Amino acid sequence: MDTTLSKRDLIPIGEMARRTGLSVSAIRFYEEKSLIEPVRSPGNQRRFLRSDIRRVSFILIAQQLGLSLGEIQDEMRRLPHGRTPTAHDWRAISRSIRARLDARINELERTRDRLDGCIGCGCLSLKKCAIYNPDDRLASEGPGPRQVLRD
Repeated sequence: MDTTLSKRDLIPIGEMARRTGLSVSAIRFYEEKSLIEPVRSPGNQRRFLRSDIRRVSFILIAQQLGLSLGEIQDEMRRLPHGRTPTAHDWRAISRSIRARLDARINELERTRDRLDGCIGCGCLSLKKCAIYNPDDRLASEGPGPRQVLRD
């Protein structure tokens, strides 16, 4: 950790919670998962870099986008320790997750379109239904709603 940090560069965990909208326990959880790394004060209290607010914001956004905690951990490892991430650092993460986001968007659009067709078709008949699965033939392909979620 950079030894030239001033008190203005660091914030206590309560301030981090207030600024991010998270509970102190959630911040400790992210710390436990090595997503953020506090500095310890001489009195052994947690202090966070002000830039950790942005890291936590990224975590919250990534979770809303559907990234798993493991995926978020992988991306956070790309960020530098002990210094504020630069625009270049954040762009690298954006490029890294773009393909996953595009795939997720495609999956959501495909599912929406298929559900619109299914719910709105009005056939009311399993004999005419486009996703009817007579004799459970699709069981051999695996679990779940195969006809709606598959490519």
